[in-house]
Amino acid sequence: MTLFLILYFLVAFIIMGKLLLYGIRPTKTLAWLLAIFTVPVGGMLFYFILGRNRRKNKFYTLKKTKEISQYYKKVETYYNTLDSAKNSNVPLAIKKHIKLAKLITKGSKFLPSLGNELIPLKNGKATFDAIFTALSTAKKFIHIQYYIFEEGDLAEKFKTLLISKAKEGVEVRFLYDALGSRTLSNNYINSIKKEGIKVYSFLPMRLGRLLSSINYRNHRKIIIVDGIVGFTGGINVSDKYIKGDPDLGNWYDMHLQLSGAIVNSLQAVFAMDWTFASGNDTLLNTKYIVKQTTTGNVIAQIVASGPDSDFSSIQQLYFSIINSAKEYVYITNPYIIPGEALLEALQVAAMSGIDIRLLLSKNSDSFLVKWNVRSHFEQLLEAGVKIYLYPDGFLHSKVIVSDNALTSIGTANLDIRSFEQNYEVNALIYDTKITKKLKSDFLKDCDKSSQIDYNLYLKRSKIDRIKEGLAKVFSPIL
Repeated sequence: MTLFLILYFLVAFIIMGKLLLYGIRPTKTLAWLLAIFTVPVGGMLFYFILGRNRRKNKFYTLKKTKEISQYYKKVETYYNTLDSAKNSNVPLAIKKHIKLAKLITKGSKFLPSLGNELIPLKNGKATFDAIFTALSTAKKFIHIQYYIFEEGDLAEKFKTLLISKAKEGVEVRFLYDALGSRTLSNNYINSIKKEGIKVYSFLPMRLGRLLSSINYRNHRKIIIVDGIVGFTGGINVSDKYIKGDPDLGNWYDMHLQLSGAIVNSLQAVFAMDWTFASGNDTLLNTKYIVKQTTTGNVIAQIVASGPDSDFSSIQQLYFSIINSAKEYVYITNPYIIPGEALLEALQVAAMSGIDIRLLLSKNSDSFLVKWNVRSHFEQLLEAGVKIYLYPDGFLHSKVIVSDNALTSIGTANLDIRSFEQNYEVNALIYDTKITKKLKSDFLKDCDKSSQIDYNLYLKRSKIDRIKEGLAKVFSPIL
């Protein structure tokens, strides 16, 4: 027993040293120190699962090839040109949002790209129709990555099409998250592997590394076809997007089809994830970066972040959009659990007269998440934020539109997990036409929804308040 106590306190003091050296926030550091020293074994176990600062102890450092080094120089050069908004080579849409463009370029390392065509795809049928059409045209390679890939009619259609393309000589790579796609059977995986399709899982849940990896998941959804067409957004591969859910009804979501230079940025995100998961750096070869032709007139920028990135780029994106808005910010997201910074940003914007609206489902796929989300309503409503509950099915979209100028569509929720613990990817779109269209759709959805009245919400029951309080404790892990 004495030996156990000595060992326990030795490990506890080592952890304390790491927290003091690498802790992000004093409140969070103090909370972990209290947990470790007051909850024997359990506090330390939770720290190993949830508490380590992965931005200081990275899972993965990208191999600096000659091409990557040259690209980073290009990023720095572009960033420096943005110091002068009068630069004639900088498009007007970027000049108007010069700080945001610089922020994303510096933090996420992706440049804004011109001449793209971006098509928002609302809901499952439109998304999968577009995806299967694009996959059928593949001639060189197909790259697929999903957080959730569930077996069913959609998965079988993917399998049939991917095997057919592999037999035609198309390179097919398939990456799935080990936790999100945990129900994907070995039979399914082996059936596509034997046809020459390369398959890897992201952070497989092996006993030796379970504590260090289970909390860090790859939430991205990416498809690249020949480097010409790409897809990303909130929609996973699950039949509930086509057939609905027996408990929640229809699932509503937003995806994005991309063509133009922006696809190379999305391909780079996939390449880094594939290199990490497979240990093979083949995709860092420039042959997978296609020389693009102009397909449209949309300017867009990929924003990627994860526990291996230097900054929480997507959180910074959301914060910047809210902080710089002049007229409105409309947010559709199923999991709105803002940390202190975003909560303050939403409150300040609303109190300054900016029209801040949040649209989320009345229904939820998680009891704990539902009450955690609602635990922030009172503070938001008091500041003047308008909150709408969508009554039909489950609204899973992750979309922000602002000032008829900016749109963000992607995989990231508005919560700590997406900002700090998940690998996520969003597309930031500098385009008036797309933003106005999605704004119109948002307002139509608001008309179908019930707006929460602040004074009535103050009268909610004590039982509901207790549920909110208990759920809020779990904010860091949701």
